[in-house]
Amino acid sequence: MRKSLLASAVALAAIAAPALADNHTQAAANPWQPQSFVQIENPEWSRDAVLYQINTRHFTPEGTFAAAEEQLPRLREMGVDILWLMPIHPIGQVNRKGTLGSPYSVRDYYAVNPEFGTEDDFRSFMEAAHAQGFHVILDLVANHTAWDNQLATDHPDWYEKTWDGNFRPTPWWDWSDIIDLDWSQPGVRQHVGEAMEYWVREFGVDGYRADVAGYVPVDFWETMRGRLDAIRPVFMLGEVQETAYHRASFDATYAWDWHHTSKDIAQGRGNATSFFGYYAENESLWPREVMRMTYIENHDSNAWEGTLYENYGDGLEAMTALAFTGEGIPLIHNGMEACNAKRLEFFERDPIDWDQNPDCTYGDLLVDLIAFRDANPALENGRWGARMQQVVTDRPQEIFAWVRQEEGNKVVGLFNFSGDPVEATLADGLAAGSYREFRSDETVVLDAGDTVTLPAWGFRLLSSGGE
Repeated sequence: MRKSLLASAVALAAIAAPALADNHTQAAANPWQPQSFVQIENPEWSRDAVLYQINTRHFTPEGTFAAAEEQLPRLREMGVDILWLMPIHPIGQVNRKGTLGSPYSVRDYYAVNPEFGTEDDFRSFMEAAHAQGFHVILDLVANHTAWDNQLATDHPDWYEKTWDGNFRPTPWWDWSDIIDLDWSQPGVRQHVGEAMEYWVREFGVDGYRADVAGYVPVDFWETMRGRLDAIRPVFMLGEVQETAYHRASFDATYAWDWHHTSKDIAQGRGNATSFFGYYAENESLWPREVMRMTYIENHDSNAWEGTLYENYGDGLEAMTALAFTGEGIPLIHNGMEACNAKRLEFFERDPIDWDQNPDCTYGDLLVDLIAFRDANPALENGRWGARMQQVVTDRPQEIFAWVRQEEGNKVVGLFNFSGDPVEATLADGLAAGSYREFRSDETVVLDAGDTVTLPAWGFRLLSSGGE
């Protein structure tokens, strides 16, 4: 199952050499010809994908793979595509936080947490997910391990040390239940890398969400992307916000700036123009091919920042609509569709109450937004989707507006990011056209100079030429 480091290096060179050679040849032939920064191929199945994050511990009353498997038809009906499973491995006992500990304190990269079931249960989940059209990525914790991971006993030299020679948690953070691996050690790279290959090869895993990916050298991720793609096409999501991680490793990374900006606006600490900085940088700094995860909530934000309603209040639906239709790849955190209004416990069993809000309509909005994305190719992810072009109005403080269009498909997004109704005049003809209104299918005609009206925290999505 495991190869020598020399064999690994040779295999990687064979994978990378043709693409690098082509780039060097092109550059030599014409030094002024633009070169593609991104050197990976995003899997075709990520083209219009929506991510769904599952915390197995909280997702069902049983907290098991078998119980999660029973929920797959419901998720299929929602329209989500890529399932992100939070870490599935055994959790450390030493210095454990809470009763059950953090899933990010990994005791064994090659085993499953008995709290969730057996390897056979996990294999059954994977087979059922694939049979129903999903792809599944695992949460990988490469930066650190539990204190009682066997590696700490067998290879203490594989770990970072304090000034006085003791094991060391990640500095500055209150991560006392883990200790940092030393990524200058080839053995660390081989052990973690071969574990990644194991789950892809033996269980059909479709890729990884890499925890604190920026704390691990980018060349490791680039090495592993080539090796994993040689087994099967994978999708990689990195918890990092740097362009370098898209060159040859990650399809998607976190859009932290989008998340924080959207919260600031919703909480009155900004206005519609606060998004200008994010989207200007997104277009000018970030490669065209990348997918930036625009998210309303994930496990961290729910546990440590606040619930959907604490963070977004009346702006929740409008910000969600922007997350799903602007440039980026959207995420649904388990429980959002049930209007979960609870900060879920991180170190304990805290099953989501799926019946907590019988009048919840937010889940319907998520389903409708996914269907709207699927019907409009201009809204596809990364290299496949269209750029956002700003629609100028006379109310820039309140109205955030844009057009995305390609190959006959045109989508107009109009968002009122204020607590008052707004009438705004379109300054030019960019948004002009005949459209269908989101959710109602009514015909709407816009011309340059027209006035549009939006309620407080309201939004409108108009489309033409889609499916």
